Amino acid sequence: MPDLKGSTVLVTGASRGIGAAVALHMGKLGANVAVNYAGSESAALEVAQTIRDGGGDAEVFQADITDSASCTALVGAVVERFGSLDVVVNNAGIARDGLLVRMSDEDWDAVIRTNLTGVFSITRAAGKVMMKARAGSIINISSVIGLVGNAGQSNYAAAKAGVIGFTKSVARELAPRGVRVNAVAPGFIETDMTAELPEKVREAARGQIALKSFGTPEDVASAVAFLASDDARYITGQTLAVDGGMTFV
Repeated sequence: MPDLKGSTVLVTGASRGIGAAVALHMGKLGANVAVNYAGSESAALEVAQTIRDGGGDAEVFQADITDSASCTALVGAVVERFGSLDVVVNNAGIARDGLLVRMSDEDWDAVIRTNLTGVFSITRAAGKVMMKARAGSIINISSVIGLVGNAGQSNYAAAKAGVIGFTKSVARELAPRGVRVNAVAPGFIETDMTAELPEKVREAARGQIALKSFGTPEDVASAVAFLASDDARYITGQTLAVDGGMTFV
């Protein structure tokens, strides 16, 4: 099991779904967890309290990752609170699905701004801290949609594919300073978002998955924890698909 005891981990979008699972798992592994949220304060507080109840240390931090100044302030606040920043999990994201010819400029811009530019802004701020420390691990949450595309999600696919390219480039830049950068690409995971899918859509999705089932947020959290830890000390610039065999790339 990965050992993250004493490490400081920032998880963006950690109030629910995959982000909450990652934050909780990091706490179980001994990390000090910075639980970021945009609007769901009560849910974020619950995640942090659960970590504390388990004997860990956690604090909530409100920040809008679509605003670069807020991202810089967030990283600074985490370092001030915990004294270091060892791991960043860029998880926060949104979906605004729609067919290309009907997609509004607003829906395109919102998804790119949150899912891609937000990753850039947090990574830029965190990268400066980690480069000085000559150590750190950054894990960007992409998606299998960024690998294979999906009708009705051109904005989401573009952003998540952009995250993968961004991950590879930044991994090359930061490697000389001892900072690793990787991505995780979840497939169909049981979250609030997938719970809303009609059963016919869920059944069709299961048909595309080699293991014939959806994953759980905890499956993603375990992969993230591995990449965050010294167990993955010789891994950087990679994209790990956690998708039950939906993609083989």
